[in-house]
Amino acid sequence: MAWWMVAAVFGVAGALVAPAGVAGAHAVLSESNPRPGEVVQSLPAQIRLGFNEPVRAVPGKTVVVGPDGKRLNAGDPVPSADGLSIRLRGADQPTGTYVVSYRVISADSHPVSGSFTFSVGAPSAAPVAEVPVGTHPAVRVAVPAAKYAGYLGLVLLIGPMVMLAMWYPRRLPRRVPLRLARAGLVTVAASTLAALWLQAPAASGAAPFDVSPAELRDVVASPFGLILLGRLLALAAAAMLLGRLRRRPGWRLGSALTVTAVAGLSTWPLTGHPVAAPHAALLVAADVLHLAAMGMWIGGLVALWAAVLRRADPRELRLILPSWSRWAMIGVYWLVAAGLVQALVQLGGWSSLTGSGYGRAVVVKAGLVAAVLGVAAVSRRLVRRGSATAAPARLRRAVGIEAAIAIVVLAVSAVLVQLTPGRTVDVEAAAAARARGFATTLTSPLYAVQFEVYPATVGEYNSFHAFVYTPEGKPLPVAEWTVTVALPEQGIEPMANPVFTLTGNQGLGNITFPMRGQWSLVITLRISDFDQATVTTPIAVT
Repeated sequence: MAWWMVAAVFGVAGALVAPAGVAGAHAVLSESNPRPGEVVQSLPAQIRLGFNEPVRAVPGKTVVVGPDGKRLNAGDPVPSADGLSIRLRGADQPTGTYVVSYRVISADSHPVSGSFTFSVGAPSAAPVAEVPVGTHPAVRVAVPAAKYAGYLGLVLLIGPMVMLAMWYPRRLPRRVPLRLARAGLVTVAASTLAALWLQAPAASGAAPFDVSPAELRDVVASPFGLILLGRLLALAAAAMLLGRLRRRPGWRLGSALTVTAVAGLSTWPLTGHPVAAPHAALLVAADVLHLAAMGMWIGGLVALWAAVLRRADPRELRLILPSWSRWAMIGVYWLVAAGLVQALVQLGGWSSLTGSGYGRAVVVKAGLVAAVLGVAAVSRRLVRRGSATAAPARLRRAVGIEAAIAIVVLAVSAVLVQLTPGRTVDVEAAAAARARGFATTLTSPLYAVQFEVYPATVGEYNSFHAFVYTPEGKPLPVAEWTVTVALPEQGIEPMANPVFTLTGNQGLGNITFPMRGQWSLVITLRISDFDQATVTTPIAVT
């Protein structure tokens, strides 16, 4: 292999181990009850978490912590109709802020973690939940590196086998393509074993080698683990069939190779984005076709560069190259078509093409594929003119450049499958909007008022929920509420908003913000016929 192809492989591998956060989340917390930042009157018996796709809880990694720092969840979450339910123990719990910290596995096998707070009675200082959040940096690098190794192994396995079956000259020794195919087989197997191992620390948030036998057993018994075990079985079958590929296969061996290839390739989309996307069956089929076309085209280029163009004579090249060129063009068409179908579904809209990391990675991949096709057009022109058989070194250089750029495309693909699909951007935005709000505590010599305004956006429907306490922290009944908002910079004078006493020290009402800006919120509370006090705070409205 030329020095620049070796440099491309190791350069891309180096880029993958650079410190970059590529393992993004794929499931999104779309709703919860209680919702983030909400103040409820009493602690519920259970907390419900709703996600935009099916999820599976990581054992021992979801907790609910009370204001006193004690864990309140009774075991792990249980699946519900549209998410997970966390059962809580004990009804008499202290007033204050609670933390919900969760870690789950999304439908596409990626770990997702997050946390939020809600309050019972009134907000307080949030406790610290001692659970891992996020993914260990080494695992965040190792997972896409294993993906890259798997893709690289696929092209080394599929392309040389197809070359042996359809175009390789009978008189030439089959040593080089068989070595390439065996190297691909070993690389895919190693990548699969690495993926099985890394799933445990990726799920728990631990370091790469901080894996217990129980965690590894859970991974192997999970749908993700069973699918990867199926991939290893397909690789074992491919190894046996590869040993029989000493000449062009008959229909039986060809059929066995095809069935084994389809079964093995199906394990990639079944553990990735397609299985969790809309139109899952279509995307799984498109991804299998995409991988097959990728392996045949890029792997065929490697076999062509490493063996055929180096050893075949001009008469053989005149027969091989036109046929290979036609099949490669068909493979590229299917590769692009299947990739386009996946991109359209996973992006969800044009805005996510530039508004999400996934969309930007798709743009980079598309640009690299266009560059490969530009070089391929030069190679095809050489074949059509017949100059490739007269001067195979020139074609070999073009094929080498084509393969080197394609290897970089594989690296981008390895990163792409770890990013959150663009279709979830709107879901995340909606979840963020639901989590917005304004909460604070204002004090005066007479009282302390803890309140939230939700969602603190332009419009008529911003709820106001408040609790009033004495300076000593005891509930303080309110005789009358007066709440106004003003926007002096726009000349808007104070506007009254209705707030009523709900139960003793608790007030509930509605606030209108006609436009965006830095509003002034003024609260005047009358405690008795002779005692009242006013507090004020700025509030940014978006």
